[in-house]
Amino acid sequence: MTAPVSPATQQRLREAMKRLFDGQPIHTDGKLTKNNLWREAEVSRATMNRAADILAEWDARVANSLAGAASRHRGEELDDLRSSLEASRRRCRQLQDQVDAAATVIAALAAENTTLRRQAMNTSSVVVPLQQRSTVRA
Repeated sequence: MTAPVSPATQQRLREAMKRLFDGQPIHTDGKLTKNNLWREAEVSRATMNRAADILAEWDARVANSLAGAASRHRGEELDDLRSSLEASRRRCRQLQDQVDAAATVIAALAAENTTLRRQAMNTSSVVVPLQQRSTVRA
């Protein structure tokens, strides 16, 4: 089992958390990320990971913050975009299937047309007139 962090480290993490949530970071860009938390507290990531109670508090505060709401909104927007992209890909596949089917029919008709033209050229071109039938009227 890993050793919990010292009270001094807990204090550093809590102060870093406060600075980040107050928008007054000293060592980071101020984004509400765990990477910024350990950097702002000037501790290692492994040390931060051992502070389970601090991380639970961090997760709860981020979830309830404006940044957490914005993150959820971005996630929902990404889900919508992924869904739209999948629908577009399905439609594209359907259209490609139709194009492939049409190309197959066109190729078959072109082959049949070529065959019929060859047959027409090979037959005699002499036109034989039909004889008129005589009609007898009484």
